Amino acid sequence: MATPKTVAFHTLGCKLNFSETSSIRRSFEDQGYCAVDFEHGADIYVLNTCSVTDFADKKCRYEVRRALKYSPDAKIIVVGCYAQLKPQEIADIPGVDLVLGAAEKFNILKYIDGISGTSGKGMVVAGEVKEANSFVDAFSFGDRTRSFLKVQDGCDYKCTFCTIPQARGSSRSDTVENVIANANKIAELGVKEIVLTGVNLGDFGNGTEVIEGDKPKKEALFSDLIHELDKVEGIDRYRISSIEPNLLTEEIISFVARSDKFVPHFHVPLQSGSNKILKAMRRRYLRELYSQRVEWIKNQMHHCCIGVDVIVGFPGETQEDFMDTYHFINELDISYLHVFTYSERANTPAAEMLDVLSMDIRRERNEMLRILSQKKKMAFTEPYLGTVRKVLFEQAKDENVMHGFTDNYIKVSLPKDESLINTIAEVKLLHWDEDCETVIATLA
Repeated sequence: MATPKTVAFHTLGCKLNFSETSSIRRSFEDQGYCAVDFEHGADIYVLNTCSVTDFADKKCRYEVRRALKYSPDAKIIVVGCYAQLKPQEIADIPGVDLVLGAAEKFNILKYIDGISGTSGKGMVVAGEVKEANSFVDAFSFGDRTRSFLKVQDGCDYKCTFCTIPQARGSSRSDTVENVIANANKIAELGVKEIVLTGVNLGDFGNGTEVIEGDKPKKEALFSDLIHELDKVEGIDRYRISSIEPNLLTEEIISFVARSDKFVPHFHVPLQSGSNKILKAMRRRYLRELYSQRVEWIKNQMHHCCIGVDVIVGFPGETQEDFMDTYHFINELDISYLHVFTYSERANTPAAEMLDVLSMDIRRERNEMLRILSQKKKMAFTEPYLGTVRKVLFEQAKDENVMHGFTDNYIKVSLPKDESLINTIAEVKLLHWDEDCETVIATLA
């Protein structure tokens, strides 16, 4: 019997990419390929790329070189958002054999035999992004603790800084029926937590319209989906990865507050606390709506963790605008920040805007918000030190220590105990570690 060909994967970017990489891996395994660790050397390498920052090119080149270091004769295939946006640029990277766009990446096995590797230039199969108009489901599996379940893809919003609509196409969704089927499959695999992922989760339902009267209507909304998921047996926790503030309805918040499975944790992008900058970004809300959403959450779940995305250094952001953002966030009852330094993305309206800020100013503002984020995280966590909370423990990578998260997203560490992995246990939160990154805990 012939030795099966080996394939290795590397994912850059978001949880959505991780779910899709996992599904692509399973398609290879179904055809007899053996998936191996990246560092072990493989016949084929699949790199799933991201385009959110301007480091996409550097990261892609680095991973290509790393793959060829482990396996000099390997075939290198690049997929993902960056592959859709800059396919020819990637094809010109030495060592790349195949570049697949958004509509082609899930048919990757169809193109394997077409790789010749003799032209010295990668083959490109990437159509117009409008061709990526159907929904392909995906979920991650490998870390038994949690699974990233894709329920939505693409985006119809036109934020001036963002390339995602160009990379992933228009908003479209899975059906509730199929999401539930996938959740049941995940439960059968022994996974305890599902993280719902998508480009614009709150827009769930697009692509599933039915005609009611003479008008199209979404077959289901995100609120309908979470109601149905809550009934699935075998899943202990659901986490909503990210949801736009204008789509985070009072109904969704109230349901999460009542649910035993949906955890008290929201990640809600803000991007700026200045209404002037929000308008320039073409966001679909103003800061007043954002603060209202935070108030709604905290009124029903005072213990809820709220994460916030912020972009600093957007074109035209004056010192006054930035301080508006700083003070607005400082007054908000939120738990942590993900801070992004604005970077120009080709073919976006923001890239053509005037009043461009220097990188020194952008980095300085980034650092100020990172420090604020640490203060917010510590202030949120402090009331829980000395209390008992339930923690889902993850596969331990360290020989001596294991980690897990409370329902409200406090990261804790304990001495390693294999019997606790992929279980939910009650622990007493003691104190911060020396870096103030993780809370030291003990079994209650």
